[in-house]
Amino acid sequence: MTSGVALLFAAPLGFLVIRNLSRGGDFVRLATSPATLGPLARSLLLGITVTIAAAVIGTLSAWLVVRTDVRGARLWRVLLALPLVIPSFIGAFSLLAAFAPGGLIEGALAPLGVARLPEFRGYAAASFVLTLLTFPYVYLPVAARLDQLSPSLEESARLLGRRPLEVFTSIVLPQIRGAVLAGSLLVFLYTISDFGAVQLLRYDTLTRAIFETRVFDSATSLTLSLQLGLLAILIAASERGITKGPTVSAGPRAVRGLRLELGRWRAVATAVVAATVGLALLAPVAVLTFWSVRGLVRGSGRASAVAADVGQLVAPAVNTAVVSVVSAVVAVIIVLPVAYLTVRRPSRTGGVANAVVVGGFALPGLAIALALTFWTLRTPGPLRGLYQTMSLLVFAYVVHFGAQALRTAQVAVAGIPPRLEDAARSLGAGRMRRLWTLELPLMTPGLLAGAGLVLLSTMKELPATLLLAPAGFETLATRIWVAAEDAFVADASIASLILIALSGVLTWILVIRRSAAL
Repeated sequence: MTSGVALLFAAPLGFLVIRNLSRGGDFVRLATSPATLGPLARSLLLGITVTIAAAVIGTLSAWLVVRTDVRGARLWRVLLALPLVIPSFIGAFSLLAAFAPGGLIEGALAPLGVARLPEFRGYAAASFVLTLLTFPYVYLPVAARLDQLSPSLEESARLLGRRPLEVFTSIVLPQIRGAVLAGSLLVFLYTISDFGAVQLLRYDTLTRAIFETRVFDSATSLTLSLQLGLLAILIAASERGITKGPTVSAGPRAVRGLRLELGRWRAVATAVVAATVGLALLAPVAVLTFWSVRGLVRGSGRASAVAADVGQLVAPAVNTAVVSVVSAVVAVIIVLPVAYLTVRRPSRTGGVANAVVVGGFALPGLAIALALTFWTLRTPGPLRGLYQTMSLLVFAYVVHFGAQALRTAQVAVAGIPPRLEDAARSLGAGRMRRLWTLELPLMTPGLLAGAGLVLLSTMKELPATLLLAPAGFETLATRIWVAAEDAFVADASIASLILIALSGVLTWILVIRRSAAL
């Protein structure tokens, strides 16, 4: 069974490798041509820029709210994590809407005589948006790590006359290095696989080039997809190699949190944190609220306008919920045998299956969707009929997000005391009875947490849904995308606020409250 799971998760990348290698010299020519190297270079530039910026902002924010007396630390600590609920394409759309004619920025600057605003697109705009929406991937693990650190070393260093900056660089930073690297890896993978923000902001990365060439130049599209997938897996493997190094033990959790008094810098630090929250969270929500209220008040003459009939969003919202729940349940069922085998019966087969499932998360959703599209369309027989079916869409979600369920399932399996299983076996309980009456009830909280993470990610997923969803099947993400592409700002804003509200509730319950454990 474990081998079968590994084959399923390896299928998209395997198809890309086989299809590209079968073209021999033509693949080499395309892979080294300016048409493919240009988008690759721009993806790397964007990924490196956003990762560095997000690492700095996330680490600084975590240190300020956990280790200093910045004003309102408890409130900022919650708000700094909430940009996670905003998908990148909604962040890019809110930026475009803010600078649109008649928008908030134009209205604010009109009394100053500013009649025309510059276009906010390209590399700078994409870097800005993605940095503000991805820094929580660094902030959350670093804040959790700082909470676990004993303050004794820092207090000793200060008693020896070390300045605060020296204490941070020589004592704190080495101990949080693993958390910073883990968060930075997620930021880099998110950035290079992002499609919605770069497409709306017109920055030609690999994902945008793949989407543009998928119909009329499939050879280039497949070559770019393989480049993107290999790049993501290479970076993920490199990070694992780096973090294998020795780490400093955190020791017991601090009973009393260490707080550095900032003195005259307290107001400046508070302003920095407030500006980060304002730009990353409050500004997008304010822009979307402005356009939503304006659209609802003014109405619309279009029969299909959401502003004229908000009830049109009920079907996309239901579709989003149903396909997300189904994907989450299927993901947990499929990865549970792998989790059990890797924890209770470690073996080479289980290790390979674990690596393949984790590799599916590193493979961008657009690459998975494109591989499945070509695979089903060019395969005779029943497989061809799978194209644009709910089964194939759920399969794509499971391959892409299954690793999130696998990690929490492994934690859940490891949390079952072996002595309980031994006692049940000694009392004559068979394998299935032990599973249903002992192991599953104990694992349920962890499995639900993993299912929740898959559900949350599926709700916000865009490229795979655009390519693989059945005809006429709309989710909130695709509804927002279509409205934004057609410049129906009010419609896109209303749907965006609904999606953000749903994601916000789930993120609070499943991610923020459990950040220290996950």
